[in-house]
Amino acid sequence: MNPPTRRQFLARSGLGASALLLGRRAARPDAVERPRAPFKILYSNDTTNITSCVSPYHQRGEPISDDRLRATIDEAKGVDVHMLQPGLGWIPWWKSDVYPAEDHYRYHQEKYGIRPNSFGRYMLDGGDLVGAFVEHCRRVGVVPFVSYRLNDGHHVRELQEALKRGWPTQNMSRFYWENYRKYRLGPDPTDWAQGVFNWAFEEVRRNKFALIEELCRKYDFAGLELDFMRHPHFFRPEETASRRRAIMLEFVGRVRAVLDRTARRGEHRWLCARVPALIEACDEPGIDLGGFAAAGVDMLNLSSSYFTCQATDLEQIRKLVPRVPLYLEMTHTPMTGKALAGSGTQVYQRTTDEQFYTTAHLAYEQGADGVSLFNFVYYREHQLPELGPFCEPPFQVLERLGDRPWLARQPQWYFLAAIRNKPRDPARRLQATIEAGAGREFLLEMAPTEHQKNAGLLRLRAEGSIAGRRWRVAVNGVPLEPAAAVRKPIEHPHEGFLGQAEQYAAFACPRSAVRRGGNTIRVEFDGGEPIKLIWIDVVLP
Repeated sequence: MNPPTRRQFLARSGLGASALLLGRRAARPDAVERPRAPFKILYSNDTTNITSCVSPYHQRGEPISDDRLRATIDEAKGVDVHMLQPGLGWIPWWKSDVYPAEDHYRYHQEKYGIRPNSFGRYMLDGGDLVGAFVEHCRRVGVVPFVSYRLNDGHHVRELQEALKRGWPTQNMSRFYWENYRKYRLGPDPTDWAQGVFNWAFEEVRRNKFALIEELCRKYDFAGLELDFMRHPHFFRPEETASRRRAIMLEFVGRVRAVLDRTARRGEHRWLCARVPALIEACDEPGIDLGGFAAAGVDMLNLSSSYFTCQATDLEQIRKLVPRVPLYLEMTHTPMTGKALAGSGTQVYQRTTDEQFYTTAHLAYEQGADGVSLFNFVYYREHQLPELGPFCEPPFQVLERLGDRPWLARQPQWYFLAAIRNKPRDPARRLQATIEAGAGREFLLEMAPTEHQKNAGLLRLRAEGSIAGRRWRVAVNGVPLEPAAAVRKPIEHPHEGFLGQAEQYAAFACPRSAVRRGGNTIRVEFDGGEPIKLIWIDVVLP
């Protein structure tokens, strides 16, 4: 199947002849004239944090409520857009006629004896999370968006046990449970990437679109985010790249049309897409960035999934879609370790204030229009106590992230970490071991300004002890002198997954050695067993 022509695409998606005429004005795919999104800071609220995290307004075991939902909006002061994720995209947490949540939870209770969880009880008592969210955002002057997860696989981790028992969990919609054999991507019930549904089937897309269309029709939110990153698996390997792109372009166009059709008071309703921050990762889920722009996507939220990451393709994406506002996503962690007890129990390093500021500054220098926050509240107690020590999220950073001149004056903290979603370019990823006597080169994107005047510190962190090794490190060809290793080159309140002193080696980094853009860091050592590096950073005071 070949991708549709622009005329065919616009006709199918309902964008109409006027959009076709606008599209003739320029050859660029994002040439259709639309209002430009004015936002600087987007904030994503996964909703489940309200009951999973201990907070000033929620103690362990307390149920979801409208008051607790409102508290999550009020605490995120300084953001322009608040994005609510109303569930995993399978079971509505709103007043739905397409798949009533009340029927869903009663069905599970009556047929399988499964008592409703906190969200189920809320819905059975007449709750409406999306309605309460939009109403409160409008009242306090925050722009309300709904972020919709297109193929979330969190429920898949429950599938193996559900199959053994012979009945689903209440996190599985009837559509999923009754069709998982037919539509899922692969046979392995333990693999999230195989347990989600195959979007090559029209019925799968129809199910998602019906829920999205209902949301747009029933609720007066200002914008909708299509979340392709929870989780970015939509097609089987044998599906051609052109067919993947055609399917997704058509779907995006249909969503754009329904947003326009349901707009109230003549206002423009914004369409955002949460997409990979690496161009190479767009092929598997069928994401065509230029095509999305032509189809009516107003904003692109560039995500490294679970991580705060500075090794992105933001600059290249800026060139692909020069007129579409870009946002770089940041999260509560730049790096995780091994899980302690299954999914969601990874030990994790916390993103520091300076890492937020530096990542935002770098994003602006590379062409971003703003930044977004994801999983921001997970500094709080959740899951296992061994993941601590916990603390309140650094809400104080939110009001600063849109102030470019202020960000440029702050101490800078650049880093490259070993994370799951690795770039193909070996210089931008930490995943291979280094043999004694055989050097490796890494690329660290930086944007120092005249405000960072003093020499900095470069640190290496290994998976195990590297005590007693003799290192040679150079930045852009400039050899560095060893310095005392420290766990915190800038003081901060976090202790989680910082490692031990013997895992670090540090070097004085002259300010003149670093530059704007890509900085080459060459690392080698003499003697001993191979070493696996998991972290490189440069701090400029």
